[in-house]
Amino acid sequence: MTSWGSPGWLWGVALLPVVAIGLWIAERARVRLLARFATPEMHRTLGIVIGSGSRALRSVLLIASLACVLVGLARPRGNPRTLETTGLGRDLTFVLDVSRSMLATDVAPNRLERAKLWIRDVAASLHGDRVGLVAFAGTAVVKCPLTTDYTFFKLALDDLTPQSVSRGGTMIGDAIRRSLDDVFDQEQGRPRDMILITDGDDQESFPVQAGELAGQRGVRIITIGVGDAAGGAVVPGATGELRYKGERVITRQDPTTLASIASASADGVFFNVGTGTIELDRVYEDLSRGRERVKTEVQSTISYDEYFQPLLATAVLLLAVDFIADRRGRRVL
Repeated sequence: MTSWGSPGWLWGVALLPVVAIGLWIAERARVRLLARFATPEMHRTLGIVIGSGSRALRSVLLIASLACVLVGLARPRGNPRTLETTGLGRDLTFVLDVSRSMLATDVAPNRLERAKLWIRDVAASLHGDRVGLVAFAGTAVVKCPLTTDYTFFKLALDDLTPQSVSRGGTMIGDAIRRSLDDVFDQEQGRPRDMILITDGDDQESFPVQAGELAGQRGVRIITIGVGDAAGGAVVPGATGELRYKGERVITRQDPTTLASIASASADGVFFNVGTGTIELDRVYEDLSRGRERVKTEVQSTISYDEYFQPLLATAVLLLAVDFIADRRGRRVL
């Protein structure tokens, strides 16, 4: 035995002497009460035997069984072995628009929160894939590099707001180029996907040319268009509706640009979600089925042989002996 899986339970073993003292005090009090109840002659007449020895044995059995249970719960283990597991998957980067237009409420609760929900669903379905996150508006910021630590990824995703980037606007092309240069490995042959979620209201950042660059590097772009493309929606401001020169600012999805970005990449796909919804986890699973996967990460874990089973079996045996002793000594008080 070299270690304990749950050593906190061992503190309970340290309390067993207190339990033993409590049982001893209770036994002494029981004997005094029986002596006050009747004389020794009356005890013999009634067939009462003050069996302090048998009760002491039962107390020992109880304490020993508790000790076995507590030590078993502490999970003694030994014979450590190092196991290496290799993850197989793809590299996937989410490029999420966090501009103020994504706060429009034509999709409940708003475009940004709905997009984050879709991304969480995809992250929950991944196994072995490396995942990254880029937030963009007028500038693009890498919030999570490629990793298999999905917990860290989700924490980075939850923190995204329009304040996550330093400048407003919507520069889709810059976000794509930033992802290609700063997130994806430049190693050739790695299967790489990019899921771009935006309302597509680009401000002359040449997004289609960025899609073509992604295609040249073997990156597939899956574009998700969110928001009303016809009537649009009002952009919320700090206090009410956002206005420019006294007029309300209306944001409309641009499906034409998003479709062109996807078609310019390697086997890209465009989904015009609009004001509806999409099961993005299932969509991505379908799109990735049968496609190439490579080694993403080698993880080392230590495996042990567990020794708690004999201890728990001993505890059950001791309790069984205690039960039998109790049944055979019912007239012993």
